[in-house]
Amino acid sequence: MEIQIRIKKGILEGTDCGSCMVFRGVPYAKPPIGELRWKPPMETEPWEGVKKAERFGNIAIQTLPTGKEPWGQGYYKEFYSDPSYIPPMSEDCLYLNIWAPKKETDSQADIRKRRAPVAFWIHGGGFSGGYSSEIEFDGEACCEKGVILVTVEYRVNVFGFLAHPWLSAEDPHSASGNYGILDQIAALKWVRENIASFGGDPENITVFGQSAGSMSAQVLVSSDLTRGMVAKAILQSGITCQTGPMYPLSLKEAEEYGKLFADSLQAGSLEELRALPARKIKETGEKWSGRLRAFGKGLLPQPNIDGYVLEKFVGDVWREGKMHPIPYLCGAVNSDLLSEPEEVKAKKPGALIAQCGAWSEKCGEIYGKPAYVYFFAHELPGDEWGAEAFHSSELWYMMGTLARCWRPMGEDDRRLSREMVECWTDFMKTGNPDPQGDKNWRPYEKEEKFIKVFQ
Repeated sequence: MEIQIRIKKGILEGTDCGSCMVFRGVPYAKPPIGELRWKPPMETEPWEGVKKAERFGNIAIQTLPTGKEPWGQGYYKEFYSDPSYIPPMSEDCLYLNIWAPKKETDSQADIRKRRAPVAFWIHGGGFSGGYSSEIEFDGEACCEKGVILVTVEYRVNVFGFLAHPWLSAEDPHSASGNYGILDQIAALKWVRENIASFGGDPENITVFGQSAGSMSAQVLVSSDLTRGMVAKAILQSGITCQTGPMYPLSLKEAEEYGKLFADSLQAGSLEELRALPARKIKETGEKWSGRLRAFGKGLLPQPNIDGYVLEKFVGDVWREGKMHPIPYLCGAVNSDLLSEPEEVKAKKPGALIAQCGAWSEKCGEIYGKPAYVYFFAHELPGDEWGAEAFHSSELWYMMGTLARCWRPMGEDDRRLSREMVECWTDFMKTGNPDPQGDKNWRPYEKEEKFIKVFQ
């Protein structure tokens, strides 16, 4: 059954699922193609009539795991083996998806009066891949708890994070390379401007993400561009304080890396680069990215300190206590980034949990609100990889999508998923994942370094 919602640019038609309404493939910016390649996202134009929002939009251009790569075998089987959850790829990818609670008896006026908390999800993928409609992402569980879920597509790899002196020279802020983050900011602005039409509260938006999505969220809460736009944040398996997965990449350094890319294409101008077909950019970009990562400086390409999106490295923002003064929830899984083999075997929190603790203590120090920290050590059934609680394994649980997973999930898994969904949505509502005090989850403080263990 279709349902229509009027937003600022026109009328959207989504799907009425009874308990929730779903709007897929909603454009939040113009397609970044042609002359708009490697430019900040541009606002969409109004449209006449009704725009269908029943299918997921294109995903950003990338190389998905095939199961043949040493690094991708587990991830392919886990998240990418079902082609029905993989939309087409295109540079035209700036779309978002909305799941909003709805009762069949609600009138349009009732929907507008409602002010539900909003969860703004940023997918991971090492800034090189991933997409907003992966099989493990869905908003039904959030809607059942009265929370709207928005998932966002953004430019990745060379399309989203190429810096170059040519690009900086044409930019009004003399910046380049942070296009994927600017996409996220444009989507966040779109949500603030339009989410009330779906029953959401634009003043109660929780930005959350996992892996590179968490790193993106940390950039957003470290940027002056988003001051006052984010009410809460959840950082999952990707936080940098004293150390971490992100590298302090300067704009100048990013531009030098960008020169390597342009030189490899023998491009003599920005016009020549923009005239190249997307396939050529993708193929050359993958070789370029592999070359950068051989430098041993973490995830490259990645967001850079451009003086506009980021005036300082996220670690320095933390050190100075200048991140946004909002409630935070952060954590990691057992076999996570930076974890040592002996830590994984003993199910002992590793370096990322230490960074979460440092983040929480700084929050307590600067504005008296320490964060909530978790450690996911649950053994997933089905194989040895799951038994280690691999990087990204918690997504099935906190998204409430166990039924889509190939693993033989049991009642313990379903119990844990219900608990995590409730904790996440309670935090989105109140800033506290345990407002009733029945989950034994207290803030992480200097005096009591409390970590909620999910196992």
